[in-house]
Amino acid sequence: MLVAEKIGKRFPGVVALDEVSMELLAGKVTAIIGENGAGKSTLMKILSGVYPEYEGRVLYKGTEVKFANPKEAQECGIAIIHQELNLIPDLSIAENIYLGREVTNEFGVLRKRLMREKTQELLDKLKLTVNPDTLVRDLKVGQQQVVEIAKALLTDAEVIIMDEPTSAISDHEVDILFGIIENLRRENKAIVYISHKLDELFRIADRYIVLRDGRVTEAGEMKGIDHDAIINKMVGREVKMVNKGSRVVGTEKLLEVNRLSLRPLDSLKRMLLDDISFHLFRGEILGVFGLMGAGRTELLESVFGLHPSKCVGEISIEQHKIKLRSPEDAINAGIALVPEDRKKDGLVLGLDVKTNISVSVLDQVSYAGILSDKKEVDLAQQYISSLRIKTPSCKEKVKNLSGGNQQKVVLARCLATRPKLLMLDEPTRGVDANAKHEIYKLIFELSEAGLGLIVVSSELPEILAVSDRILVMSEGKITAEFSSHDANEDNILKAAIPKTI
Repeated sequence: MLVAEKIGKRFPGVVALDEVSMELLAGKVTAIIGENGAGKSTLMKILSGVYPEYEGRVLYKGTEVKFANPKEAQECGIAIIHQELNLIPDLSIAENIYLGREVTNEFGVLRKRLMREKTQELLDKLKLTVNPDTLVRDLKVGQQQVVEIAKALLTDAEVIIMDEPTSAISDHEVDILFGIIENLRRENKAIVYISHKLDELFRIADRYIVLRDGRVTEAGEMKGIDHDAIINKMVGREVKMVNKGSRVVGTEKLLEVNRLSLRPLDSLKRMLLDDISFHLFRGEILGVFGLMGAGRTELLESVFGLHPSKCVGEISIEQHKIKLRSPEDAINAGIALVPEDRKKDGLVLGLDVKTNISVSVLDQVSYAGILSDKKEVDLAQQYISSLRIKTPSCKEKVKNLSGGNQQKVVLARCLATRPKLLMLDEPTRGVDANAKHEIYKLIFELSEAGLGLIVVSSELPEILAVSDRILVMSEGKITAEFSSHDANEDNILKAAIPKTI
């Protein structure tokens, strides 16, 4: 269906792709695997017209093609679901899905009702129960990911590229997506599937292609390949899994939250957080699990001072009550937050690595109110080294880094504030297996150093792997608490499912 021949792509200071050749077969799901920064997303952006300038050539159904933009690729029959959401916040779901391919009558007037009805059909197919007129900015990240999937399914594409399509959606939504992929395979479509969730690849993929440092190193059938072999092929070496081992947590309370409630931020009638109380010990890793809409992100945002006018309740750090009127108050109190959406809330993409790391601690890198470039560089180099951030230099723009390395820059910015409490919302979303275990190792090291950590994740194995204690949330309430010894997937899921279902 599609052939790439000797594809090359360079960015300032980075060779992203070096003579990459590959084939995509009709009726097959091809997994593209590799570490963050291996070149997977860059290759897909070339195939889908996002990057029109590159070396080599692309053949589609035997004919050489060169797309000037994604619309040309769509019209030819190639659609992509991007890892990073490509949605316009202030347009509705229907407007986003039909953007650039609006349906009009013979007078050029938009057929809004038809587009809305077709959008509703797509949302029903994907089991997303929201109104097509809802603004995208009012959706959670997981719901936006489903809209991104719906955009790709609208076209009758022959090649469908899925770049981390399940990074922010629930297990139920994953099952729905996999059912759709099975239908597409039966329709003889060629499907590219990129995911760092290796278990998904074994469920859905027929073939694999390995990218490492911008080159194809291996390709073959998924049949007969196991989990460890895939990781070895990705990184070129054996990856040692981080083991939490037996841990002893102290008894000194670092954080206390009493009767925290959060009123709706929009027209929803249900409280987003409803009378929540919990505590965190110094050096403890507290996992928070819940299904989409449970209130996990809102809990971290409230503790970080993001919704002061709509929050009630008490928050204490080291036995002292604190009043959080803004994130600045939270940072001054020793609280740091790694947000769920790193590109929207965690980074300034047009600025370089050193500026993104130092932006929260300007007092540390200035003298008499004047920024010191040397201090900024020294601070950045410290974290580039300790977190193993892959970047040509600290002056490289953050937008040119891979997703995993961008996440490390967000971590560096948070750690630069020298927090007592570090909150991580989906810390390994869109991160490869090796970088994921580096982040786990860092979490354990920080807890050993006395930090308290709250980890929110939609991946149950991750919560079970890192947590000393687990809180389960459902519909804005804490419905269960488990020690790491008592917790298992069954009892956590049972507590997470809303009683109204």
